[in-house]
Amino acid sequence: MTPSREDLQKFASDYSKAWSLRSAEAVASHYAPDGQIVINRGEALVGRDAIAEMARGFFAEFPDLIVNCDDVRSAGTHAIFVWTLEGHHVETNNYVKLGGWEEWELDETMKVKSSLGWFDSEEYSRQIAEGV
Repeated sequence: MTPSREDLQKFASDYSKAWSLRSAEAVASHYAPDGQIVINRGEALVGRDAIAEMARGFFAEFPDLIVNCDDVRSAGTHAIFVWTLEGHHVETNNYVKLGGWEEWELDETMKVKSSLGWFDSEEYSRQIAEGV
C-alpha cells in the first residue's frame, strides 16, 4: 500500500520528534521488528534493539540533540527523509549542525523495512573538533 502524502509527513514528523525527545525506543518503533539501517555503507543494524542502541549512541554524543525533518518524498513504498541534526558534542562542547537523509523502504504497515542513511562523515568529524 502506498502511503498518502499526509500519512508520510506525519510519520516523518513523528520520527524526527522521537529523535529530538531522545527516545531510543520511539526511534526504533518506526522500524519493522526485523527492520534495518545501514549508515554511510557501514554494517547493517538489524532489529529494533540494534536500532535503539544506535540511537542511544547519538544521544550520548549529543545530550541536546535535535533532529529536524527538512523534507520527505515518496514513490510508492520508497521514501526519502531529509534531516538536519543539531546539538553540542559531549566531549568538545562544539555545536554541530549537519544535514543528511535516509532512503526508506516501507512495509505494508508503514514501518521502515530498510533504511540507507547518509551524511558527510568528514564534515561531521570536523564540526565535532572545530564547531560549525
